Amino acid sequence: MHKGVKVTLVGGVFAVMVGGAGYGAYNVVNGVTGGGDSSASGPRTVKAGPPTSGEIRGTTEKFFASWAKGDAERAGGYTNNAEVASKLLTGFREDAHLTKVKLTPGRAAGATVPFSVEATVSYKGKTKPFAYDSELTVVRGETTGRALVDWDPSVVHPDLKSDDTLETGEAAAPPIQAVDRHGTALDKKDFPSLGPVLDQLRAKYGDQVGGTPGVELYVRHADEDAGTETLLTLAKGKAGRLRTTLSASAQRAAEKAVARHADSSVVAVQPSSGEVLAVANHRQDQFNAALNGKLAPGSTMKIVSAAMLIDKGVTKASGPAPCPDTAVWQGRRIVNLPGLAPDKNATLSDSFARSCNTAFVKLVDEDGVTDESLTEEARNGFGLGLDWKVGVPTNDGSVPASAGGERAESIIGQGKVLVNPLNMASVTATAMTGAFRQPVIVDPSLDDRQLAQAHGLPASTVQQLRQMMNRTAVSGTGAPAMSGLSGSIGAKTGSAEVYGQDKPNSWFTGYREDVAAAAVVEKGGHGGDAAGPIVAAVLAAGS
Repeated sequence: MHKGVKVTLVGGVFAVMVGGAGYGAYNVVNGVTGGGDSSASGPRTVKAGPPTSGEIRGTTEKFFASWAKGDAERAGGYTNNAEVASKLLTGFREDAHLTKVKLTPGRAAGATVPFSVEATVSYKGKTKPFAYDSELTVVRGETTGRALVDWDPSVVHPDLKSDDTLETGEAAAPPIQAVDRHGTALDKKDFPSLGPVLDQLRAKYGDQVGGTPGVELYVRHADEDAGTETLLTLAKGKAGRLRTTLSASAQRAAEKAVARHADSSVVAVQPSSGEVLAVANHRQDQFNAALNGKLAPGSTMKIVSAAMLIDKGVTKASGPAPCPDTAVWQGRRIVNLPGLAPDKNATLSDSFARSCNTAFVKLVDEDGVTDESLTEEARNGFGLGLDWKVGVPTNDGSVPASAGGERAESIIGQGKVLVNPLNMASVTATAMTGAFRQPVIVDPSLDDRQLAQAHGLPASTVQQLRQMMNRTAVSGTGAPAMSGLSGSIGAKTGSAEVYGQDKPNSWFTGYREDVAAAAVVEKGGHGGDAAGPIVAAVLAAGS
């Protein structure tokens, strides 16, 4: 017999079969009905401290017994959020049409109990088995002192978040067969990072590309932009064909590259068109940080800052930008990365390639530079902060006007500047071509959506940015990561400090021929060390 406890519902009676290292004998029926919970008369003492192993075992078994019987109200009563838990567990049976439920706990790790779920989905004569794994944690009730399941929707299914529901019925949207720019099929099995994107594309375009819905068990997300997530198909619908701008080869390289680091994301775009070539994330929380993240970009923001300084006439690539050890602006003391030697004779190109923070801060108070200057350059030149219509939900960058010491922080990509890899890949694409071409993942002619417009950059500014980015890629901080790439290349590294983190977030953006890419690795350290190789791998794959 396997170790642990096997829990099943036999003839309407919840039974517990005990293995050698399992929970030990327990009268579940008595526990559920309350016969084992009576206490002597007199003042009631509220227990404190962590639940004991016996309490964890008893609460888990009672909760499982009620859930398996379909008694959602009683099951909810064994949690610390009875009303919400009861509602979701009621929907488990009535909306998702899940019956014949069998719950099998595994070996507890402290107060956390992993378990498996086996059930049957039955809907209008269609029946299929459904199985998955989840876990719960038992805590002490704050006011009652009872041992209770710490309620979270993921207890019912690991893909459920707050206010999500499980449903079975006609699919919310017809299925799609997404294909890349060359006609290669894109699916979650081969490209797992695309899962959230494919769900969003289906929700938005499923009705427009000729498909018919099937019958499915799915998660309906509370966030409408997230669409629905199919868990089981009872009857297949007809898939409509949706052409995307993605490149299967670039996507494959992106997924392989981000797998090297936890909490990493990358996006690639085609500068000549704005078309998105790849979107990949490697995160336990499944958050699409590549498109929806909001993080300080560190020194990759110096692409925008350098353009602002050039456009304002403060300096130019070959003009002065001295690099001292430290710089102070209205109470903010800015330093450089350890080991960076000062250079009082540095040009803007020198300080850009070496990623000298103090050089940029020293120029932030020059004539013509205001609290709004960086915001205006970011919006009018690079399209950051506009309302992008990519085809799926995105965060489109935030570069607010910054007064006082925050102006010094913003110019080196800290403070209130918040972006994601999509935004920085687009920044690099704009720096290459001079034209802001709003990124798209589906051709706008499919739904007649209006793309964001920005003025772009003067030709002389583009020439200087490309020269500085090429120098960074060939002999500056980006050279180690970009060393294996040939052709027309450019790069910018970034390390973004985050309060409470031991290591900064690693940022890197670069281009090669007609591909621009940007990546972030949270807690990755220097930009060239973690994010740099990710970008280089995607650039090597091309489009």
